[in-house]
Amino acid sequence: MTENYSEHLPVLLSETIQGLSVKADGKYLDATFGRGGHSRAILALLSDNGRLLGLDRDPQAIKTGLALAAEDPRFSIEQANFSELSTAVHSRLWQGSVDGILMDIGVSSPQLDDAERGFSFMKDGPLDMRMNPDAGISAAEWLATAEMDEIADVIKTLGEERYGKRIARAIVETRDENPITTTKQLADLVDKASPSRDKFKHPATRTFQAIRIFINNELEELTTALEQALDVLAVGGRLAVISFHSLEDRIVKRFFRDEARGDDLPSHFPITVDQLNPRLKVIGKAIKASEDETRLNPRARSAVLRIAEKLA
Repeated sequence: MTENYSEHLPVLLSETIQGLSVKADGKYLDATFGRGGHSRAILALLSDNGRLLGLDRDPQAIKTGLALAAEDPRFSIEQANFSELSTAVHSRLWQGSVDGILMDIGVSSPQLDDAERGFSFMKDGPLDMRMNPDAGISAAEWLATAEMDEIADVIKTLGEERYGKRIARAIVETRDENPITTTKQLADLVDKASPSRDKFKHPATRTFQAIRIFINNELEELTTALEQALDVLAVGGRLAVISFHSLEDRIVKRFFRDEARGDDLPSHFPITVDQLNPRLKVIGKAIKASEDETRLNPRARSAVLRIAEKLA
């Protein structure tokens, strides 16, 4: 089935493009291509000499990216985790000359909407949750063998779910009698195990989020990608990161703060701020979606955009 680009609304599009301060002849990296919404907006501002590289680990995203690359010679795409951005940039001899990097963290709308991918409890499907279905173990495989304490820790830590231990116990008790292989099974199980309700959220929201983050190693991926981004950016290059989860945003905020502060020396040392060798300058404050955008795209309501510029 042919995908309709208009159905995949890129989050905080104008704010992100403005934050990247796109140069017509610059080199740019969309480290989380998705379905190319942000990439197309960057390409619209590039001259014939500009270049844009997209990365994604999802085979469906790569299929969309290859179609775009066939239309536009300024664009190319590689199947890779965004934590592998340094390798991709090195292969093009772009190290230290990238003018802007975009990271749009988390699951995309097409992934959520496809029941076969197993990301959402809204539609029944196989309990997979892998960004790349050809790599690693699925959520169902992990839940079938993981210790109860490990499951509880993942749900409590990555999902910030206060009933993590109760839910983990229910998972282990259920799987002994009946393997948990579908999203509906897991959602119903969490619903029954949760003693209280949030009228604005399904009881399974945090559990699904936690398991997805764990299965795809998302927080570690983000930490690695941020560190690599500073090495590949040119001086004056911009880094724009959109996150949808408080733990992700905390990592980005802390990274920006630490790199903008520079060397960690005692406060009484007689040196200027510049002598602390800060590597980043934070551009503005964290940006959230407007009411108009969240009305059009409810998934934008938890998005947070942070922008920084490389100093040296």
